[in-house]
Amino acid sequence: MRFVTPMALVLALALTGGAVSAPATAAKKEDKKGGAPKLNVSPDVIKALQTAQEAAQKNDFAAAKAALADADSKAQSNDDKYQIGAVKLNTSISAKDSAMQGEALTQMLDSGLTPPEQVGQFNAVAADQALQAKNYDLAIRRAQAAAQANYKADAVNVTLAQAYFGKAGTANAAAEPARGLNQQGLTALKAAIDATKAAGGQVPAQWYQIGVGRAAASRLPEVTEWATNAYQAQPSGENLRTLIRLFQQSNPNITNRENLDVLRLMAASGGLVVAGDFLEYGEMASKTGIYGEVKSAVDQGRAKGVLKGNAGADLYQTAAPKIAGDKASLASAEADARKAANGKIAAATGDAYLGYGDYAKAAAMFDLAKQKGGVDADEVNTRLGIAKALGGDVASAKAALQSVQAGTRKKIADLWLTYLATKA
Repeated sequence: MRFVTPMALVLALALTGGAVSAPATAAKKEDKKGGAPKLNVSPDVIKALQTAQEAAQKNDFAAAKAALADADSKAQSNDDKYQIGAVKLNTSISAKDSAMQGEALTQMLDSGLTPPEQVGQFNAVAADQALQAKNYDLAIRRAQAAAQANYKADAVNVTLAQAYFGKAGTANAAAEPARGLNQQGLTALKAAIDATKAAGGQVPAQWYQIGVGRAAASRLPEVTEWATNAYQAQPSGENLRTLIRLFQQSNPNITNRENLDVLRLMAASGGLVVAGDFLEYGEMASKTGIYGEVKSAVDQGRAKGVLKGNAGADLYQTAAPKIAGDKASLASAEADARKAANGKIAAATGDAYLGYGDYAKAAAMFDLAKQKGGVDADEVNTRLGIAKALGGDVASAKAALQSVQAGTRKKIADLWLTYLATKA
């Protein structure tokens, strides 16, 4: 996948113009004021370069290339190679020949005579040329040289990251050497992100998504950090879904009740996408006796057209007949909850109201459960936060979720808080 960079690399050249002639000073020294170096170019090379320039001025690029090849065959020194590269570079720009441009830059850089103020720029463009040609080793080497010359860290590190990713490939990403190459690519991508932010630029959300993909494929621990940043950069249901699925993978022993609260977040954020998402949601609600939510999960999947045929019918048919009686019992359950010695009946009643979408009554029951005690405070606070969030009271939802203390419940609360941070 090609990156979308926030700015294009622009090659602004300050090279020797006009016909090439032997310099007045034969010594190989750089001008103290900077710019093109003083060169001692061989007479035969000068003659071939004059022919190349004359042909290029007439837009006869085939003849220009032939003359440049002749100059290459006669080159005897680094002075010759640098000057050939300079003319070759000018010709490549006129001819719009990217392959020649890369060749010219490499020739000039390898001569060791490139002016210091152009080393970074030339290496950066050469790195990009090598990347286009899928010469990943050369692209890495040139990009590293550009970075060492402090040239446009935001752009150079993007090229470096792509080169590492290209060299890693997509097969066996979790095995070496691909894993290590992906890790180096992620380090370069992180440097590009930091440099872009430091320059006041907007980091493309795509960069974070690429980071998630590479980190996940390589099974790198920083995948959650990349997924969190991807969601913050683009708070979509799809990006939050990735973060939630990573949480589930890293916490395979969560309870059905905990998993239900995670799937509720997927539903709230629009992250339920495929049939399996809706079926998992309905199944968790069914296993915890939240009949209203079983029906809601199946209905949503059918409405989106992803639950087709008999998909979810077993869950639906089990839950639907119980809903009327369950709803009818809630008023007496509320009365029992208020008279009970502890908050267990209140918490269970709050669960039922939450499943039916009656968020105000659910929140009232969870508050009562907290007051009476004898319940799992972290679970009750999580569900109080969910009821408040789904009811539109974001401030109260955050307060409840922030009071969740430890363990898996705290991680679930943090996921909800990540979502609520994007809400007014």
